[in-house]
Amino acid sequence: MKSRMSDIFKSHIWSFPVHVGLLLVVLMSGCKSGSQPPANADTNAVNGVKSASTSVSDGDTGSGRSRSRSGRADTQAAPGAFDFYLLNLSWSPEFCATHEGSSECGRGLGFVVHGLWPQDASGDYPENCSDAPGPANPQAYTDIIPTVSLVEHEWQTHGTCSGLKADAYFAAARSAFTGLKIPADIGTGGDAAGVTPAQLLERFAKANAAYPAGSIALSCGNNRLTAIEVCLRKDLQPESCQGVRSCRANVIKVTPR
Repeated sequence: MKSRMSDIFKSHIWSFPVHVGLLLVVLMSGCKSGSQPPANADTNAVNGVKSASTSVSDGDTGSGRSRSRSGRADTQAAPGAFDFYLLNLSWSPEFCATHEGSSECGRGLGFVVHGLWPQDASGDYPENCSDAPGPANPQAYTDIIPTVSLVEHEWQTHGTCSGLKADAYFAAARSAFTGLKIPADIGTGGDAAGVTPAQLLERFAKANAAYPAGSIALSCGNNRLTAIEVCLRKDLQPESCQGVRSCRANVIKVTPR
């Protein structure tokens, strides 16, 4: 009897680590599978980054474009309560290099209006300030803003914070855009091998001699030009930027048109 009890005790002692090991394997497998997104999940969405494809299938909204603003969005701001406008002009050839499915692409566009954004000197900015109706005919503004969906996106996100009615807001965007002279040699292929941000800014400064120093900034991503930005007073007169960062790359490339 004593011998049998000893044998039983020994068998349980030896099997205990095996049971514990199996339990640990099961637990670890559960944790690993719970932390991984499904194979077809949008990784950006899982990580809290909204990709262009999550809202508009052809990437027409602004989420696929580079933004230079480093402050925080204020969704509680009253319409018209901001310090200045930031005019963002996206370099369409670079956008289309990674968003070929967008209806913006294949049209030989250069700089296009991404948005006219109310901005605060602190670096923060208002967004989604009201439910005011957008333009009755958004197609009327696609000569400067490349797609209807981007027109609608920009009105809801930024235009509602301007304190203007929709058509007046887009008229302001048109006026700001047409008031800036684009250097003729941008995007002709001469900068494909690389150019310094300072050299590009110098070209814009020469073409827009009336604009004060520091009123134009560059936006870049992966050492490529993505946009230029202009700081404007509420009356659309250019002013030196506050709380806006410019491209800090040593050399950037400009995707040809």
